[in-house]
Amino acid sequence: MRENDMLEKDEIFSKVLRAGRRTYFFDVRATKADDYYITITESKKFTEEDGSFHFKKHKIYLYKEDFAAFSEILEEMTAYVLNHKGEEVISERHQRDFKREYQQETVEEKPASEKSFTDIDFDDI
Repeated sequence: MRENDMLEKDEIFSKVLRAGRRTYFFDVRATKADDYYITITESKKFTEEDGSFHFKKHKIYLYKEDFAAFSEILEEMTAYVLNHKGEEVISERHQRDFKREYQQETVEEKPASEKSFTDIDFDDI
């Protein structure tokens, strides 16, 4: 078998999910016995101070005998997160350029338990 044929056989079906600095690759591959399995690869980009960058990759191999249990647990885990934390994404606050927007409150808006000082204007002294 030619090398080209081997590459085509290895790349049976693929999908890519780009998510910020991370990219996820979902690939259907074939064993030597021509059975299929899935690889999930997380690739994360790291930038050095000098401007150069490199990628760290982590790969999971998922075989057919584990598909049902994996899918069931993944569904259960994602449902748990969404039910407990909703779909709002809060990851922006973890980025380097995140700036929190503060709301200005007056003393009257705070509950009595939070009023721990006397508001004095220096003109009153």
